[in-house]
Amino acid sequence: MSLLVVGLSHRSAPVSVLERATLPADTQVKLLQDTLAAEPATEAAVLATCNRIELYADVDKFHAGVAELSTLLARHSGVGLDELTPYLYVHYEDRAVHHLFSVACGLDSMVVGEGQILGQIKDSLATAQELHTAGRLLNDLFQQALRVGKRAHSETGIDRAGQSLVTFGLEQLSSGAAVDSWAKGKRALVIGAGSMSSLAAATLARAGVAEVVVANRTLDRAERLAQILAQGDDTDVLARAVPIDSVPRELTRADIAVSCTGATGLVLTADTVATAVEGRTGTPAGLRETAPAGPARGLAPAGAGTEEGCPLDLPAVQGATGFSVMGEAAVAGLDAATLEQHAAWVDNAPGERRDNRRTPEAEAALITALAATAATIGRVPERRRLEPVEATRPAPVLALLDLAMPRDIDAAVHRLLGVRLVDIESLAEASADAPMAADVDQVRRIVSDEVAAFGAAQRAAHITPTVVALRTMAADVVANEIARLDGRLPDLDDKQRGEITQTVRRVVDKLLHAPTVRVKQLAAEPGGAGYADALRTLFDLDQETVAAVSRASQDISTENAENRGRP
Repeated sequence: MSLLVVGLSHRSAPVSVLERATLPADTQVKLLQDTLAAEPATEAAVLATCNRIELYADVDKFHAGVAELSTLLARHSGVGLDELTPYLYVHYEDRAVHHLFSVACGLDSMVVGEGQILGQIKDSLATAQELHTAGRLLNDLFQQALRVGKRAHSETGIDRAGQSLVTFGLEQLSSGAAVDSWAKGKRALVIGAGSMSSLAAATLARAGVAEVVVANRTLDRAERLAQILAQGDDTDVLARAVPIDSVPRELTRADIAVSCTGATGLVLTADTVATAVEGRTGTPAGLRETAPAGPARGLAPAGAGTEEGCPLDLPAVQGATGFSVMGEAAVAGLDAATLEQHAAWVDNAPGERRDNRRTPEAEAALITALAATAATIGRVPERRRLEPVEATRPAPVLALLDLAMPRDIDAAVHRLLGVRLVDIESLAEASADAPMAADVDQVRRIVSDEVAAFGAAQRAAHITPTVVALRTMAADVVANEIARLDGRLPDLDDKQRGEITQTVRRVVDKLLHAPTVRVKQLAAEPGGAGYADALRTLFDLDQETVAAVSRASQDISTENAENRGRP
């Protein structure tokens, strides 16, 4: 076995690179065909999702395989090799098996434990089987990965360690509130009608939204999804389909919008979203003054930065958010001369400004004490960290969830007031600090055990053609000797001849039984690949005979795997 995987994912590459390195279905087909045409590869499969692209191959040369697979990924993804290389990872043989099994269990997902990856692995195998690029190794590998993933979900509580990307995204939109209570009665717009969009629509319907509107470039697919939602036994949601050009109008009615399309450009621009918010509220959607990723920081009180005659560096003062230029936080860290100037400015401040600070006596005493301390110790004491003042912000009137890669919704929407946007990038940040369930350790043990079992099975399978060739040679020897016996003893009756033949075969079988059983056991252990070569050398087995047995066995295995994959 010479399994090699070269790929990139949300763990190795930034979203900006993953957005550009996407592989549409037709490109995946061409990539598989070109990989199989490359010299080092004899089998190939592609696993491409919204946050990973991985190329699996059976190669006969490691270094040549890495170079060829990396070049092919760069060529077909549209990202230059020099730019792509720093983000690529490489796994070989047992490490490659361990990686795919971990992926199948959801351990490598953006949201740990999500089960959607199993369907994507199944689709990848079906594509490779349809194109005949998957042989015995990749058929066995992907089939086993599916079994390992199902075992992890059935035998452990890995599902408790995380949720599907859709559920996790909705939980982020609801800001900690229960999704069912947050979504109940709202109107939802789902853009796209693929598997992820369908999952989002079904999740929202079960959460109790009043209406789901499905928009898609192909209206027939949107209508089918809307019909499925409307006829669902577990919901009573109203569902309808609209063409994709109706999205701006529908956005003015929606409370929640989920977008996951295969578009290469933006589906929702910041201007479109701002117009929709204005259409709902009658007020233009202004820009946030702070970054959306963290909690909203407090803003400096009105008037800060317009204090005439203030000797302080006002931009620096405004950095101490939540404090007036009149307070002690504004003067912490200043030299004694500036403090004295500030004290004089405070003493001469107009009455309305004095109303926003301590009494002149208290302020002057504080500044004098600070100046005296600075003169004594040579510096102003460190600024005390006081709680910032939380600015009042309008509640979001529109919640947007972007699950597409590349993104469907302009990242500039993050800065619009009245809008909350959760996208792949913010989901990655939110899930990075999510607590790992204890079940994750159990899944890791399952993966390790399954990797060892898979490796042993592959090594044992590697020697099987040699053992079969040996037994075939022994059977030929028996047949030839019985034929010679017939020539020497032509008077033997059928019963005598049968007894002699059976006796000779039993002797040969008993002589071969212990060595062949033992060599299979030894070959299944790490480092046991050389036993097949030793067996061929000791018994002078013809290499072409062994190869023919191996090809026949692989053809049968591949056909069986393809039959299992068909509905």
